[in-house]
Amino acid sequence: MLPLLRKPMDRRAFLRGAGAALSLPLLEAMLPGLARAQGAAPPTRFVAFYVPNGMHMPSWTPAAVGADWAITPILAPVAAFKDRLNVLSGLNNLPAQPDGPGDHAGGTSGFLTAAHAYKTDGANIRLGVSIDQVIAQAVGGRHRFSSLVLGAEGGGNAGGCDSGYSCAYSRNISWVGESQPAAKEINPAALFDRLFGTPEGVDPAAVARQRRGKRSILDYVKADVTRLNTRLGAPDRLKLDQYLTGVREVERQITLAEAQQCDAGARPEPPELYTQRIEQMIDLLVLALQCDQAPVATFMLANAGTNRSFPFLNIAEGHHQLSHHQGNPDNHAKLEQIDIWELTQLARLLERMAAVEEAGGTLLDHSVVFFSSEIEDGNSHRHRDLPVILAGSAGGRIATGRHLRFDGAPMGNLFTTVAGLCGVQGLERFGDDGTGALDLG
Repeated sequence: MLPLLRKPMDRRAFLRGAGAALSLPLLEAMLPGLARAQGAAPPTRFVAFYVPNGMHMPSWTPAAVGADWAITPILAPVAAFKDRLNVLSGLNNLPAQPDGPGDHAGGTSGFLTAAHAYKTDGANIRLGVSIDQVIAQAVGGRHRFSSLVLGAEGGGNAGGCDSGYSCAYSRNISWVGESQPAAKEINPAALFDRLFGTPEGVDPAAVARQRRGKRSILDYVKADVTRLNTRLGAPDRLKLDQYLTGVREVERQITLAEAQQCDAGARPEPPELYTQRIEQMIDLLVLALQCDQAPVATFMLANAGTNRSFPFLNIAEGHHQLSHHQGNPDNHAKLEQIDIWELTQLARLLERMAAVEEAGGTLLDHSVVFFSSEIEDGNSHRHRDLPVILAGSAGGRIATGRHLRFDGAPMGNLFTTVAGLCGVQGLERFGDDGTGALDLG
């Protein structure tokens, strides 16, 4: 039996300075000595990435099944990660089918719950706990945050948004209880403050002076960084440097974005700011996972049924309007362009995660990233054969680089498997129609 090495550092340790504190990344020095000696891998993280209005499936679905599949036009942005992801076809989320009209609300509410939403546009909403929160409740207790719930479009939960369904169903994918969606953060600056803000023992007035002076949070922790580096080995020093560089870059981007905000007249939010917000939220999400602040994160690229236009893609029509394509080739071409842009945002996430080195691999290697939409196709509104990507290998426990086809398996079965990979014990089935774990081969 290998002896324990030195006492590990606190996984919630901070770099501290006068009026500032910054969480540390997950370092090898934070693992127990025996785990370090045996090369134990970091925990498996879960990330869910939601995009609205379905996909143009003919340009999404690979023709071949197994390892010998070719990248399709919509999947082109993630081609560099082909060997580190699986495309899953034939998964159904039938509990997400609404009572009458309301497929966007039904599909989005069921996106991570695999549960049927009670149709109401009042306060008596009823759904179920989402799989991200099941994982967070099981493994999130030792983290600063049990989960992060993020998005790029806001809006309240009151009132109706889709054919008699509450806006809560259309604007949330994370649910901590059957009548309680998790609060979603859409402001990068507020998220930055939350992640790298003032823990107990730090003077808020000093932080306020720092922000008024436009100084970086890193300026306040230089001395602590220097002291810490004398205690770290070379791999941990490199990780710390990469992490601090990432923090400074996100801080710089947020400062620039805030300076560029303006009154756009008829359009209150410049489209460039929307794309900046997405990039910043993705980068902050990765930093939060890198510093082990949370084991779980969800991200909504937009709300269900969004009719946002894409002038930066030279597309004037709204997304929801185009998704009702009625077989029109011009609409198909524009939808494909939007879908490719959405996959480009996923590629940014995977690229950032793959760049974070950890013991035995990268952050991406030690994660499960679930990407999908609330419906298969915007015209048919089907909840069958949904477009799904599962990226990362959960520390080598998932074989990747394949296109897997299932014959109508419930989405809840995939979530049962994912939960087990992320450390949830004893979950035999999940969702209204789940039957057990999905065999990923």
